[in-house]
Amino acid sequence: MDIVILTGMSGAGKSQAANFLEDMGYFCIDNLPPMLLPVLVRTFLNKKVGESFGTSKLAFVVDIRSNELLNGFDQAISEIHQLECTYRIIFLEASDQVLVSRFQQTRRRHPLSDGTGLSEAIQQERNLLQGIREIATHIIDTSSMAIPSLRDEIYSIVAGESCSRGMTILVESFGFKYGIPVDCDNMYDVRFLPNPFYEQELKMYSGKDPEIAQYLGRFPETDLFVEKQVDVLSYTLPLYIRECKARLVIGIGCTGGRHRSVFIAESICRRLLDLGYNAVVYHRDIDKDPRYAAVKPAVNP
Repeated sequence: MDIVILTGMSGAGKSQAANFLEDMGYFCIDNLPPMLLPVLVRTFLNKKVGESFGTSKLAFVVDIRSNELLNGFDQAISEIHQLECTYRIIFLEASDQVLVSRFQQTRRRHPLSDGTGLSEAIQQERNLLQGIREIATHIIDTSSMAIPSLRDEIYSIVAGESCSRGMTILVESFGFKYGIPVDCDNMYDVRFLPNPFYEQELKMYSGKDPEIAQYLGRFPETDLFVEKQVDVLSYTLPLYIRECKARLVIGIGCTGGRHRSVFIAESICRRLLDLGYNAVVYHRDIDKDPRYAAVKPAVNP
């Protein structure tokens, strides 16, 4: 079980940091009383089978939105430590001037500002959180930090060297006759390749079958296209990651979405996996034509 406890000053960026943790696959729970931390950890941790229940990565946001939420924090951390779970306490802070400016810009109310000024509320919060700050495993000052820099810092703490591969890439094949996927970020049209549909012995196969791979592999433009597109993606993917993009959808389209687009999508996905990216493939229209469901190609002995 991997546990991240996200805490710190109001306005320092905890909500944004929690979003980054969710993008990394953490199950995030916001505004949690510390005395419930060990209870939830035990709930998700199934000691009988030595496996996690539901998820192996938990993130808790604990802050000053209610004064009593800080009661029992030390005891909660002690109990989590006894459960032998890996945990990190990430404390976010910023200068008083920056926090005042952020609250003024967003027009949000500070949790402790009832009956007092904003500057006084920030100082009171800083004093109340001092004990937690002293035991934090990581402290991030976001005073002059842009959102991409905060993301990189969170990823670096939690994922280490793997942070550069945190983005999920969906390579989706489709048929233009059924419409273009609405969520495509990049789209490639592979209808310039020879169409196996017009080969009587191949039309009932799909781009996942070796017969289609052998057919398309006869044409040099097939491998050259895949190579050039992977070269472009190798250049652009780190830049997408730098700009905090958590998910990229690459659409590969042919006429019916069964032969050419499927084969190219499979090929590009394999190449991205070889490069260390978190890539998955999805074939939206591979079985939409009812003729393919009615007749299946014979299996070669």
